[in-house]
Amino acid sequence: MKITKLVILFNYKKILLGIVVSLFLFFLSFQLNSAVFAVLLRALGVLIVLNIIASLVASYILYDTSDLYELNDLKQDIDWSQIKNAVLIHASFDPLSQRLEEKYPHLNLIVCDIYGNRHEDESGIEVSKKIFPPNPRETKISPDQLPFEDESQDVILAVTALHEILDHEKRVLFFKEAQRILKKGGVIIISEQFRDITNFIFFNIGAFHFLSWKQWTSSISPSGLKIIKNKKITPFANMLIIENN
Repeated sequence: MKITKLVILFNYKKILLGIVVSLFLFFLSFQLNSAVFAVLLRALGVLIVLNIIASLVASYILYDTSDLYELNDLKQDIDWSQIKNAVLIHASFDPLSQRLEEKYPHLNLIVCDIYGNRHEDESGIEVSKKIFPPNPRETKISPDQLPFEDESQDVILAVTALHEILDHEKRVLFFKEAQRILKKGGVIIISEQFRDITNFIFFNIGAFHFLSWKQWTSSISPSGLKIIKNKKITPFANMLIIENN
């Protein structure tokens, strides 16, 4: 429940607003003479509450019960014993680096926080850093200028982070930079929610926070990198495995 609690913390204003609007609609429905409009207002109020509940259930399934921050399913795609150098990219929220370092103590892991992401100024970020303390070797990066030598990295990991690169051109430059620093045959592992029907149903307008499949492919293709696998982690998130071939 740790991460779901943080989701509630980050979105409590929206949740409270939804509850207040729902209560107002119920109150208003009892002031109307029209039974039809009264039923419609109550139905709308119920839908708002159900959507809040659905989004929290979906968040729990995605963040606290799935393989999102475990990466166990990657064992069939990556032999971690052969990986020496890896970069983990996050957006002011890092529940993964400590687990990776404990699982693979031989791994030379560099942890990078995307500078200027939307989470930096959120009130809940300090609480999240108490639950998941920043890695002592963490460094801030500009996504269009990665501070690594050419062909120096075996793997780049980015779990629910790269959608925080809001500008399309910067995303294109990020993948070009990723291609530059990856060794031949190196891979990028991206786990993200997509702007798709499922996420619209459960997260409503919150789905606009994510990128569509078309936006991802148009960001990746100019770099020459190849998407070799697109698999579902849960109904709400996909994992892309991208190879430098």
